[in-house]
Amino acid sequence: MRGPVIGKYPSSDGNGEVGAGNGIIKHNRKCRDIVFLVFFIAFWISMIVNSSFGFNQGNPLRLNFGLDYKGNVCGGKHSDFDLRELELKYWVNPNQVYQSGMKNSGVKLSNARTICLLDCPIPSEDSLNWVCDYPEGDIRLSLDDWIDMNYDYFADLTPELRNTSLQLQGPCYPVIFPSVNVYWSCQFIDRPSNVSLTNWKRMNGVTINDDMIIDKSIHNSINARSSVLKRYVADVGKSWPVLIVCGGLLPLFLSLLWLLMIRHFVTGMPWVTIFLFNGLIISVTMFYYMKAGWIGNDAISPIIGEHDPYYHVTSREQHHMRAAAFLMTCVMIISVLSSIAIVRRILMATSVAAKVIGEVHALIIFPVIPYLILAVFYMIWVSAALHLFSSGEIVRNDCSTNCCAYDLKAKRVSCDDCCGYSIHYTNHIAASILFHLFGCYWATQFLIASSSTVIAGSVASYYWARGESSTTIPFLPVFSSMKLLTRYSLGSIAIGSLIVSFIESTRFILEAIRRRLKVADIMPENFIKRMMFHTSRFCLKGIELTIKSVNRNAYIMIAITGKGFFKASEIATNLIISNILRIGRVNVIGDVILFLGKLCVSLASALFAFLMLDTHKYKSSHNKITSPLFPVMVCWGLGYVVATLFFGVVEMSIDTIILSYCQDAEEHQGTAHYAPPLLIETFEEDNEVQRIGQ
Repeated sequence: MRGPVIGKYPSSDGNGEVGAGNGIIKHNRKCRDIVFLVFFIAFWISMIVNSSFGFNQGNPLRLNFGLDYKGNVCGGKHSDFDLRELELKYWVNPNQVYQSGMKNSGVKLSNARTICLLDCPIPSEDSLNWVCDYPEGDIRLSLDDWIDMNYDYFADLTPELRNTSLQLQGPCYPVIFPSVNVYWSCQFIDRPSNVSLTNWKRMNGVTINDDMIIDKSIHNSINARSSVLKRYVADVGKSWPVLIVCGGLLPLFLSLLWLLMIRHFVTGMPWVTIFLFNGLIISVTMFYYMKAGWIGNDAISPIIGEHDPYYHVTSREQHHMRAAAFLMTCVMIISVLSSIAIVRRILMATSVAAKVIGEVHALIIFPVIPYLILAVFYMIWVSAALHLFSSGEIVRNDCSTNCCAYDLKAKRVSCDDCCGYSIHYTNHIAASILFHLFGCYWATQFLIASSSTVIAGSVASYYWARGESSTTIPFLPVFSSMKLLTRYSLGSIAIGSLIVSFIESTRFILEAIRRRLKVADIMPENFIKRMMFHTSRFCLKGIELTIKSVNRNAYIMIAITGKGFFKASEIATNLIISNILRIGRVNVIGDVILFLGKLCVSLASALFAFLMLDTHKYKSSHNKITSPLFPVMVCWGLGYVVATLFFGVVEMSIDTIILSYCQDAEEHQGTAHYAPPLLIETFEEDNEVQRIGQ
């Protein structure tokens, strides 16, 4: 049974040839999948509203810096005080810190009194240092003078205020324990100063607990999962120059260079690609080893600034880096061995596409258009994401802690409002973040699909002109294909990209649930249930890969026929099934070498991101990156997306020509009339090999 003619359409005389007035790609189209286009537009309106909420409520400073006893964010400018220079969070009352580390004490560290400082205070070697509250009320000092006095105005206090300070009720508190800057929080060291303790006792101060438990409470707070996630997100925001250079400009240059090289150096490009791929993945793995501390002395450290070299602090970021290094080792070994195994079978597929790029020159430049759109989108999206992650509400905790503190404004000791402040996140914020993440993935898939469809329409024009420059090819076929897509098929692209995004998101959520169940040790115990549990993972992954393949071929049929998404998928699937043996070798091997090319670009982005993040700028106090893990992963992902846009030129060229060849051969009793000579030679060689093998 003959399928529909997709590349050419009968002329008015019915002879089946392409008439001068009919064109090669069908132009008498109508809008398809309008419902999904309306849904896509509504989704984008929701994205704008959701991002506006983040910009209105969020403050990215909250991701790194803590809150003081007034609920102010350290490092920010507030109505009462300008704390932009005071980024470090310091717990002034050591007894509250000690009690928060005891089991069943009922005291939480979030309710301990904190203040924002320029640096972590250290005990005096011959006297007793103090850290006093912000100057207000009868304390006639400016904030700058307070900083210059090392936060200490104890000597100027009245006898009454000195007495309340000795009771650890403020406004001044003794510096008994040394502390070190750990992720902008002053981590106590459980080695109290003997000189400071002696002076404290001589002044008849209350008993201060000096057990080693005092440093564990702060350490556990710093290493809480939520705190680590916030720091990772903040790392992405602080490394925006790295994202622009290594996630945007570098992959743009490398992708264009790769397309030019495959056009003029097609024979050697597979070998160059595999050589670079192996070198890059080994180099990136070595950087992970260095940051994990397995090679050299450049491991990441949670301590910021100068500190005692014999004092070490562990953090989750260090454990995550070691896990990433181990994972990269496994990936590196598998990748290198796999690339060596296929090194002799990757040349043929790129030859045809190289000729197409030579004929349709605008194909090399076209991906710059979706690239610029994505660049603007990602900049706005990342900014909105930072604000959404920090858009909780600062509220006073509801606590039953029995404590008192002197209020300089009220001029009395207050025991009513000693609870601390925290950032309250609602389920609405969590849903907004998930919606924002899904929107990013859908938008990315939509632009990649749109780019692929435009390329497919341009390449189809080349094929149905017998592989030659022809007057029947529309002037500037790329822009002609863009016009058809924009006017008729955006709804079809929207539903195709939505399906891929939904499947991928579902798989990600199920994988996250599986990991939580594994950690909680509540996995299915029955052998059959366990087999079903693991089999479902592979099935979902298989469905995802199948959907992506079907979508890609559906975009080709949309570009050629103007059909809706589901009809185009049906036509493409039938063509592939009926010609699977004919096209399998060229298509699969072509996809492999293109995938390796994308990995080369993305690995180069990751490698240069490591190099940029290893400079002094990102190791200093204010701009310090807690871990290069997230910024490198983001650059890796952005590099892969950019490479996908540009390598889609070759990828879609191969797939479009193969589908056009199959339809051409089906319409002409097994002989393709419009195929370029190189493609005919490729398939004839493949068919001969199959015939001999039989």
